[in-house]
Amino acid sequence: MDGNDGGENSSRVAIVSGAASGIGLAIARKLARESHRVALFDLSGEAVRKAAAELVADGLRAVAYQVDVADAEAVAAAVRLVRKDFGPVQIVVTSAGVEEYTAFEEITREQWNRILAVNLNGTFACIQAVVPDMVAAGWGRIVTISSSSAQSGAKNMAHYVASKGGVIGLTKALAAELSPKGITVNSIPPSIIDTPMAQQATAAGFFPGVEVIAPMTPVRRVGTPEDVAAACAYLCSDSAGFVTGQLIGVNGGLYI
Repeated sequence: MDGNDGGENSSRVAIVSGAASGIGLAIARKLARESHRVALFDLSGEAVRKAAAELVADGLRAVAYQVDVADAEAVAAAVRLVRKDFGPVQIVVTSAGVEEYTAFEEITREQWNRILAVNLNGTFACIQAVVPDMVAAGWGRIVTISSSSAQSGAKNMAHYVASKGGVIGLTKALAAELSPKGITVNSIPPSIIDTPMAQQATAAGFFPGVEVIAPMTPVRRVGTPEDVAAACAYLCSDSAGFVTGQLIGVNGGLYI
């Protein structure tokens, strides 16, 4: 199937970056369960191959690709492989990201550049590599995973917040430019999601823990990667054709 028939249940080719664990893996699983052919991108080759194998074992269509999204040439090469394995790409979700806690005056140029290289430059590279396929099809869905910290600010995370703020700005710019071509572009800025990244931050003493923050949210619970995946799947569907340039907060009401 070429994935361009426009039907709500049609199979399309999707790329999800940062797909070896957490939010990215949940999104990849959700899209695969909705009959899409999913390419899982991640820096960790072993982890992403294991993730893809689990999806395939469940009867889903998925292939793993070890990719450093900070390397634009590596991204372009991986996208060429996806086209060969699955066909033209109509959906891309940029979930790959890294975070770090450092006081502003102590952030080194190397730290600044690394965070932006993965979070912002990596988002740019993944999107730019697949847009020609979407333009040719006259249909596309782009979802960036940003962060509620870019909306509220966060201490000791200036470089991370700046990178995710850039992702939000890029999302809006691309929505204005690409939507007339049938390509919607939206961002999900999650908060208080129970992920390996959040657990690592808690273990390192940088974050009090999602269970501590959960009672402060209007919904009084911790978010799950599946919560983000559900919103993402909607944004990637035909039903979301009139939604573009938007921030769809999946945060339990923590940021309103």
